[in-house]
Amino acid sequence: MSAFPPGSPYGPLGSHEELEEFERLKRQLPDTARSILHEPGFEHTTVVVPSISVNQEELRKIKGASFYEERLLFTLIRLANPAARLVYVTSQPIHPDILEYYLQHLPGVPMRHALRRLLVLRLYDASPRPLTEKVLERPRVIRRIRDWIGPPERAYLSVFNSTALERRLAVELGIPLNAVDPALLWLGTKSGSRRVFEEAGVDLPAGRSGVQSEDEVIHALSRLASDRPGLRQAIVKLNDSFAGEGNAIFRFPDPLPEAPLERSAALRTALHAMALAGQGETHREFLRKLGEMGGVVEERIEGTEFHSPSVQLRIHPDGELALVSTHDQVLGGESAQAYVGCRFPAADGYRDLIQDAGLRIGEVLARKGVLGRFGIDFVLSRDPGTPWRAHAIEINLRMGGTTPPFMALEFLTGGRLDRGTGLYHTLNGTPKYYTATDNLRSPAYRGLLPEDLMELLVSHGLHFKHSTGTGVLFYMIGALSQYGKLGLTSIGNSRAEADEMYRTTVAILDRETGADSSDLDVPTSLFTVTASTRME
Repeated sequence: MSAFPPGSPYGPLGSHEELEEFERLKRQLPDTARSILHEPGFEHTTVVVPSISVNQEELRKIKGASFYEERLLFTLIRLANPAARLVYVTSQPIHPDILEYYLQHLPGVPMRHALRRLLVLRLYDASPRPLTEKVLERPRVIRRIRDWIGPPERAYLSVFNSTALERRLAVELGIPLNAVDPALLWLGTKSGSRRVFEEAGVDLPAGRSGVQSEDEVIHALSRLASDRPGLRQAIVKLNDSFAGEGNAIFRFPDPLPEAPLERSAALRTALHAMALAGQGETHREFLRKLGEMGGVVEERIEGTEFHSPSVQLRIHPDGELALVSTHDQVLGGESAQAYVGCRFPAADGYRDLIQDAGLRIGEVLARKGVLGRFGIDFVLSRDPGTPWRAHAIEINLRMGGTTPPFMALEFLTGGRLDRGTGLYHTLNGTPKYYTATDNLRSPAYRGLLPEDLMELLVSHGLHFKHSTGTGVLFYMIGALSQYGKLGLTSIGNSRAEADEMYRTTVAILDRETGADSSDLDVPTSLFTVTASTRME
């Protein structure tokens, strides 16, 4: 792929001409953002390309990944502004009932008025490639978008994650990219994250960055065992993996030999017995990818009590750093490393701790020129009678699994987060909580069409009630029929209410489909009391 699109005046991907134009467009974004914020009648257009532009080998491990393009449908909230227009591009058609489901929630805006300001472009291309790449191959689609958005200085590109493909698309459209510059993506790799944590003065697990071979992993594990006597487990992570799919759990031999040759041999044997988080992954494939992209080796933090919270931040085009949210994450899979759900906000006992650390990390990223939404994952642990210990483990310079649920909250309530408390309040001051998953999946759900789900919503009252500001919102509905999978966010006025609505909704789906709750990928019990996982 030497040039995008065919005949482009910008030459090959990453050419000098492309980079120069990208920098020019980037400089106009602060003025556009300022006008949108401070001029109520400022007409503008958001182009949403929800491409999952990540390593496609890793993406194929996720069931229904092609329907992740529906996760950004919450951006339709921007149409609540009568001066806003929006383009939404997808690989495959979105069912009309799904679009209507979102648009009916727009506060104070007739659906017909919103539809006049919305252009949905369907590429009819189900090939397993990033959506952005597909757009770049279609010059007529690019022309249609450019013609529809009007003055380019009144538009910007919004994406799920930013890569060289998204940079090129911004240039071809002649509008700025409202996301991190791809030149800074190394800061969000596992190795780059550790460097940022160190610069921010935030605690991180002991370990080594930049390992690329089996021998380097063995050496790093040996050093780790010497530095942390009695350490039972370590984690080997691929630099560019996501959702925990590129992690492997290593268990140290007990006892670990002291003699160098015997020690290396024992570590090598244990390395080939690691528990791999990726479905269908083999140790040979894992080590091959490690050689291609590099990775890190670090201690696995343990404690009698253990939590996996995250902090979401946003750096605005003018460089202002904003706290977006905190979550307790629910991890699953064979090695308990894959993200499957979350609860908002993170628990009271340590929310301030991770917010403070997250903001210190965000300040470093802001100084380096990072832009847009990103998340920081932490591990929290403690033994009885001791305070919480927070270790930063990963930066995700993109939207993530916790982004759509928070967008749902904004979409439905129109409130704001209190940076001091980390609580979200509606305009009348009511605090809000939610329980969410993007991986509610059961074999019994397969075959349910969007129309079927809508009927269940109506017959059982499974919808958001604006009168109380509570209820349920579904997403990734398109994945339901083929994969028996969808996302769910339940919003309540307390943690208990959000959890109870989640359980009730799942129980209704199970009853209507004859599902066995034990077949669910995200069992209801995960959200019964707490999102913590005890380390054994």
